[in-house]
Amino acid sequence: MELTELTQLVGIMVAGAASMRAAISVASFAGRKYQFARQEKQYIAQFRHVTAGVFEDRQLQPQKTELLWQGKRKFRVVNRVYENLNQDICSFYLEPYDGRSIPSFRPGQFLTFSVPVPGEAEPVTRCYSLSDSPAARNCYRITVKRIAPPANAPEGTPPGKSSNYFHDHVQIGSVIDVYAPSGSFCLEENSDRPVVLIAGGVGITPIISMLNWLIATRSNREIWLFYGVRNRGEHAMYDYLQQVAAQVRNVRIIVAYNQPTNSCLHNVDYHLRGNLTEEHMRPILEGRDCEIYLCGPTPMMNALTRGFESIGVPADNVRFETFGPASPTTRGTPEKPREPKAEQAFQIEFARSGKKVEWLPGGGSLLDLALENGIKARCACRQGMCGTCSVALTHGSVEYERTPEKTPAAGKCLPCVARPQSDLVLDM
Repeated sequence: MELTELTQLVGIMVAGAASMRAAISVASFAGRKYQFARQEKQYIAQFRHVTAGVFEDRQLQPQKTELLWQGKRKFRVVNRVYENLNQDICSFYLEPYDGRSIPSFRPGQFLTFSVPVPGEAEPVTRCYSLSDSPAARNCYRITVKRIAPPANAPEGTPPGKSSNYFHDHVQIGSVIDVYAPSGSFCLEENSDRPVVLIAGGVGITPIISMLNWLIATRSNREIWLFYGVRNRGEHAMYDYLQQVAAQVRNVRIIVAYNQPTNSCLHNVDYHLRGNLTEEHMRPILEGRDCEIYLCGPTPMMNALTRGFESIGVPADNVRFETFGPASPTTRGTPEKPREPKAEQAFQIEFARSGKKVEWLPGGGSLLDLALENGIKARCACRQGMCGTCSVALTHGSVEYERTPEKTPAAGKCLPCVARPQSDLVLDM
């Protein structure tokens, strides 16, 4: 489908959602009928799951949020399901090892894991988005893509340590250490504005959580999902999304393949050839007060956010989460890093390690300084949002490059986004 054709199509949808829905259904009926014939039972069960029991859960949610735990908690893997034809995206279902209740979470939040990767001296800490609705059952789901070495990387470059550990070692019955749900990239549950969900690749994971919450709560909001991926082989949760598109009247799904193969069916598997751009969404966004949630690779996010600015979308209407295997994760609302005020060198004492080193003006974060000097430091997001790196600050004061999403407790700091304002003593 060409851009002009899609723009006309989306315009019709904005003017009359019911009419447009019928147009899409007619255009792809034959192909969808074929695809629905081979849907797996697990997707049908999943669809029923997210639309059942939620109103009871909403009544219990205030009590469940009080169940947040400190530090690590053990969870058992009770199921794992491949979510695409290439079998490099896998969902893991986690239940508490102690059998007790677990807290609810906000759609779009994540879990932090401590992973015992073979060959690593210390556990590797990583964050993975929760990929389902905060439903009533006592279970979490995350969805992990196996990360290969970068295409142009030198020979011997290791693949994603954590993602490959999950795919190769985490089986049904495995027990893994988990930190409590966190994150600020969250759906506004009480809003009634139209919502535009945009995902690239495995960035679909927090977006699916938001979508499932809207479906489960029987939201009457106008819901658009734009999903960009290479082709059918990488298309995550294909059958489930097809079923949503066919059965949920206020959800419209537009899929773009930028490298479709000969076996990919146009107007069945996907609607657009190429990358998603703001032009595909212009008829929905122009002159309308919509909420936009984006999650995908950094280049995609940069292009779209610039595009939204060019068509006059207010920055406050856009929430985003970017990711990349070779760069730190950035979650929440865009915020420019602050210039450090410090213009002098400071002495940093890492009390537990018995090391004293000098931090120089223009230097990186305290976490960077620690790692450069061989000091053990637990970290995950590197953006001040998960709290994994929190350490006691026994002397001195710090400033932050960006406002931490998770405010550290009194007497502690987040070294991943902290720079010194004086000589420091840290419990590292």
